[in-house]
Amino acid sequence: MAKIHLILQGKGGVGKSFIAAALAQYKESKGQKPLCIDTDPVNATFLGYKNLDVKRLAIMEGDEINTRNFDKLVELIAGAKNDVIIDNGASSFVPLSHYLISNQVPALLAGMSHELLVHTVVTGGQALLDTVSGFSQLAAQFPTESVFVVWLNPYWGPIEHEGKSFEQMKAYTNNKTRVSAIVRIPSLKDETYGRDLSDMLQERLTFDAALAMESLTIMTRQRLKIIKGQLYGQLNSATVL
Repeated sequence: MAKIHLILQGKGGVGKSFIAAALAQYKESKGQKPLCIDTDPVNATFLGYKNLDVKRLAIMEGDEINTRNFDKLVELIAGAKNDVIIDNGASSFVPLSHYLISNQVPALLAGMSHELLVHTVVTGGQALLDTVSGFSQLAAQFPTESVFVVWLNPYWGPIEHEGKSFEQMKAYTNNKTRVSAIVRIPSLKDETYGRDLSDMLQERLTFDAALAMESLTIMTRQRLKIIKGQLYGQLNSATVL
């Protein structure tokens, strides 16, 4: 049985590719070799991580799903022995979600003894309400047996609304039983940790690749090592992964 990690969120620029890359690196740290697929038709950020051997699959033609390529995606998943990580773009969020559900793909994967994990991200700042709404839509659309992992990304501001944390918001309390794990991305906006991580992401470097670079200062590598440890520690606690 493989776990199929599908990263979905209708808002762009909120960290979906970071989540995909972090998951892939975490799985490799556990001795796995996940199948990584980038289906973003506009910004193929995940594809840029050369060390992760990401495949690109164009599932969109204009505003429509390319059914043959989508079928190819399902074929790739069906034969997977290890986990599959799929990064999807904001522009293809609605048609892909509709196609997955209308073709009963979650049930199809379950029949193959695969487990579908839907990862979504909630951010602070101006995108807070949009990303919270995106989570609610996914929970309403996907069948009740679908498992959700919510990533909280505070980069653009605190994840709170009218004094309520995410766990106190109606979107979460109404769907609490659907959420198997919450992963909190460290808040990194300073000129040390934040700058080091941002530079690493801009270069599409994995943690291990960056930590092996002698061109980086000792303290830069130390801070990246700390960030990696904080993130992986949470993923270790998320038993569903």
